[in-house]
Amino acid sequence: MIRREVFQELRQLDDLIQNATTTYDGDTYTYKDNCARWESECFENDILNLDALMDDIEAGQLNLTFPFMFNPVTWDAHLFPVFFGGTKLTEDNVVISVPAIQLVYFVTADTKRQDAKGAEWEETFLRVVGQAEDSGRFKHISVSYFASRTLDHELEKNTKTVVPYFSSTFLLMGLFSIITCMMGDAVRSKPFLGLMGNVSAIMATLAAFGLAMYCGIEFIGINLAAPFLMIGIGIDDTFVMLAGWRRTKSKMPVAERMGHMMSEAAVSITITSVTDFISFLIGIISPFRSVRIFCTYSVFAVCFTFLWHITFFAACMAISGYRERQNLHSIFGCRVQPMSVAIKEKRNFLYKAIMAGGIDPKDPDNPIDNKDHMLMAFFKDKLAAVINNKWCKGIIILAFATYLVGACYGITQIKEGLERRKLSREDSYSVEFFDREDDYYREFPYRMQVIIAGPLNYSDPIVQEQVENLTSTLEHTSYVTSRRYTESWLRSFLSFLDRNNELLNVTVDDEQTFIEAVKEHWLFPGNPFSLDVRFNDDETQIIASRFLIQAVNITDTNHEKEMVRDLRKICKDSPLNASIFHPYFVFFDQFELVRPVSLQAMVIGAVIMMIISFIFIPNILCSLWVAFSVISIELGVAGYMALWDVNLDSISMINLIMCIGFSVDFTAHICYTYMSSKKRNPKARVREALHSLGLPIVQGSSSTILGIVALLLAQSYIFLVFFKMVFLVIFFGAMHGLFLLPVLLSLFGPGSCLTWTGRDDGSDEEVNDSLDERQLEKPFSQSYYMQYPTMGINGPYSSKGFLGAPYKAYGVDEKDLGLGTSGEDSSESSSSRSQRRHQQAAAAEEEAVIRESPRRRYEEGWRRSSYQNIYGAQGATQFQAQPDLYGQQVSAAEWRQRLDAHEQQQRHRQGQRRGAYDNYHLDMEMDMQRARRNSHGDVIDLHGTPNSSADERLQRPREQLSMGSGDDSSYGQQHGTPPPPAVGSVPPGKRYHRRRSSEDSTTRHQRWPANIEERRARRTQSPAQHRPETATPSFAYRSSSHHNLYQPNGKGSKQPPTYQYGDYYH
Repeated sequence: MIRREVFQELRQLDDLIQNATTTYDGDTYTYKDNCARWESECFENDILNLDALMDDIEAGQLNLTFPFMFNPVTWDAHLFPVFFGGTKLTEDNVVISVPAIQLVYFVTADTKRQDAKGAEWEETFLRVVGQAEDSGRFKHISVSYFASRTLDHELEKNTKTVVPYFSSTFLLMGLFSIITCMMGDAVRSKPFLGLMGNVSAIMATLAAFGLAMYCGIEFIGINLAAPFLMIGIGIDDTFVMLAGWRRTKSKMPVAERMGHMMSEAAVSITITSVTDFISFLIGIISPFRSVRIFCTYSVFAVCFTFLWHITFFAACMAISGYRERQNLHSIFGCRVQPMSVAIKEKRNFLYKAIMAGGIDPKDPDNPIDNKDHMLMAFFKDKLAAVINNKWCKGIIILAFATYLVGACYGITQIKEGLERRKLSREDSYSVEFFDREDDYYREFPYRMQVIIAGPLNYSDPIVQEQVENLTSTLEHTSYVTSRRYTESWLRSFLSFLDRNNELLNVTVDDEQTFIEAVKEHWLFPGNPFSLDVRFNDDETQIIASRFLIQAVNITDTNHEKEMVRDLRKICKDSPLNASIFHPYFVFFDQFELVRPVSLQAMVIGAVIMMIISFIFIPNILCSLWVAFSVISIELGVAGYMALWDVNLDSISMINLIMCIGFSVDFTAHICYTYMSSKKRNPKARVREALHSLGLPIVQGSSSTILGIVALLLAQSYIFLVFFKMVFLVIFFGAMHGLFLLPVLLSLFGPGSCLTWTGRDDGSDEEVNDSLDERQLEKPFSQSYYMQYPTMGINGPYSSKGFLGAPYKAYGVDEKDLGLGTSGEDSSESSSSRSQRRHQQAAAAEEEAVIRESPRRRYEEGWRRSSYQNIYGAQGATQFQAQPDLYGQQVSAAEWRQRLDAHEQQQRHRQGQRRGAYDNYHLDMEMDMQRARRNSHGDVIDLHGTPNSSADERLQRPREQLSMGSGDDSSYGQQHGTPPPPAVGSVPPGKRYHRRRSSEDSTTRHQRWPANIEERRARRTQSPAQHRPETATPSFAYRSSSHHNLYQPNGKGSKQPPTYQYGDYYH
């Protein structure tokens, strides 16, 4: 650069800058009109005066001595480190070559108007220099430039670069949501709900930002990253709610389906929303203002997103549920046929592929219409099988151990600090300036000021020694160059007095003479040191002073942070009130605080996340695994971000705080579903958890990553850091939720002893509720309850009978008139119907009274209920877990298991009593002594368990050996079956019975006496007197149960059942 043609172009550049005109508020001015002045003179780049010596320099007749020299022509003192960059020197500090020269311009900004005029001039400066460089005006120099407002401009440009991608991101997210929410079933498909999930998140974000701005919270450019994140959070909640809807029964009413869905999904999305809210709340207490502003806006957005989803989106789901219930097409809105009906009617392929869907009201359980979602079935059957394999578990644990090793290594490689070039776009003019500054001006980067505040007597030798010791201590650090670069007014003045003491003949023993000598001989106008001393108002005392030191060889931001920390410690240890300052120290202070603030936020966040998870999932082991997952994900993000060229700075700290909440999302979903499962075996729990939330996790993670792809295209370091770190936390969170956490829960969670002992067969057996039953203190050891009076499954479409037989409850729609009758030929009298109505009204009033007391309701339920005879494979499909009187869920499998055990016990008792048939009359008399009669004179058997129809059925074959039932006899007469066998003979098989009302039985079969006298007469007769001689209807024992009870009519018999009604039991 030390050439004539170079300095000629430098002169042209200087003239171009100083002569550029600017207009502000009608005032036209140039640099000289608005420059910062000292002694009425603008600051000038005196290094340009070397052009007067250029002939001698090029001829080698004049050497430039580093670091400063006097110009023999202009008598300027050239301080070369300020202007020369990357200087190469000889051993004698003679300049050999200079690759870069720096020119500096200062404008005044003492008032607001001057500041505004200075800002306008800077805009003109950037425009003029940029045009000159782009036009190729200079042939021998390349110009890079920078202004004080460049960083503000670059941040504003970063904001503008991401705005055009909003629309494309919303379209991409909407398309992804629509596609992933579609199914092969045209009715159960939910494309518009996927779109409405996006709309809900967008509306919530707009409302949140509007409220924050209305509250007067400042908006900064980095806030524009929040909408992309909020859309990801909203879509994640959308998928979780849709998965909860798919797990409900299609034949349930919409209100019940919404209740079941919200009871499951609302807990998961509440956990994630609370954790996200808390994580951003932690960021609000950060000392960094930009972090506080971003987290404040994000807190508003998280709250509004949660509220919008449980209100607006839930309402959209309800509307879609009513559409699905009416079997309307999810896109076209027309009514379509279920797939089973379309197959029966042989509809064409196109109709079955595009239009068919829903369920058939006549056959709602048809497996053709109730196919599981393909991807949900994949997670349940395929992925769960892989995870449940013991070898795969070992591979998964080994893979995550390797992941943690890599994360720990990455943490050791973390670099701290925010490089200024990263705040600008890659194509910005400032990037080249920052790069050249780092390349050529890192040897002498910062001219730092050491300020001594407070009134001091500088004539005191002790004070002079303290100042000199402070200066020397700073100069002897590795961050500060030698004393030749130090500018100290006190040191230079005392040196001046020592050299000229005889000539000046002055004494400085007291403060007043010292001040007079300094003002007269050293701090005169025009001397640069005159700016380094501040007097009081009457100029009788020095109240502040400063000296300048030069930093040297500061390589990177970590070095800058260490320099500031060490130099401040030296000033603090000094007896003087000293401090050190440079305009860039505001960035270095951030570097100093980023590490402790980040660690504090991560630790506090992990503890709070564990507490929140324990509140929603009250299991300490689950909370520990959630906390472990959070720490593991945070370690992974912190470690792998360093390996991905992301420094620890204020921007990455925002993401680390944000990742605390995001890391809980997927792990909390899986953990909650696993812990709330009623399955006994860990393998079954893993299948259920992956079936429920495997697909939502994949959908949510994919949608979030797609939502932040626009940040990758913005070509800004700030948004690029957001993309990298959000991608890491989402990816690691999904991997923990889908693979690691199911393995850990199966090994160290509920029922893990079955895994370690090898007894986990993977069956879907549910947890025994015996403990809950003991806690309820039920009076009967084996209590089973079904909803009274329904014996079948009550659904929104039909009522299905027991073992496939149609059933109608008492007083519902129709009255069963018995076998072989219809409504027209019924012989029931109007009085009987009236009496029936009175009975039903009395029963309803009695039930209303009983409902007020849980205990009375429990006893009354036992009085009206009995054991249900549930056998065969059909029971598993026809009966579902019904709540008992205390709200406990009793599954059909448990019912069958308990009834089988009870029946085996009764068979054993019956086998012991086989020999008693020879003495049948004596047994019958003993039984009659243990029997009681109700108000109608009906015999109620009290043998065995109270109200137990199972005991009754086991006794009935013995009773039927001697007496026949009215219905059985009439059935035998109608179908030509032989009369009941004689006493002591073996019956051909069990017969079917159905109880009927007393009035109907009396009217149609005349089994019971019509008046009380005949009933009382029968009470005095022995059972032997009623032994049938022919196939005449005879007296039969009746159960107190009001349920239909079936018994097989002989082995392999397929005869239709007969029925026998009993009267109401009081």
